[in-house]
Amino acid sequence: MAEPDRSRTEQRMRPAPLLFEPAEAVADPEHFFDLESMEDPQELLSRATELTHAFRAATDRAVEFQAIAAAQLADPRRFDRLTPAVIAERAQWTEDYAKKMVEFGRDLLRGAGAGGGGPEG
Repeated sequence: MAEPDRSRTEQRMRPAPLLFEPAEAVADPEHFFDLESMEDPQELLSRATELTHAFRAATDRAVEFQAIAAAQLADPRRFDRLTPAVIAERAQWTEDYAKKMVEFGRDLLRGAGAGGGGPEG
């Protein structure tokens, strides 16, 4: 059965929850991984740097999964395959970027692009 009428944009624009942050902390708009409570600038710099590296690594992994999904959706062997234009619309990309992501995903699926850092564009 179809999902209740809900704007795709509204659903997509909401960021994914950070599962390792307690729900009560997320409800406080000033809270960000307890950084706001650190008084020692050296400790703050160290922890903020750790978070920056963690988020970059998470972003890289998420991009790889996006590329794999795009490649799978565009697979010509699928009877329900999608065109790069449709993939681009769903992911809010340009069609050219979707094509690059499909190729990157194919490379990842072949094992050639692991850790490649994403499509060049």
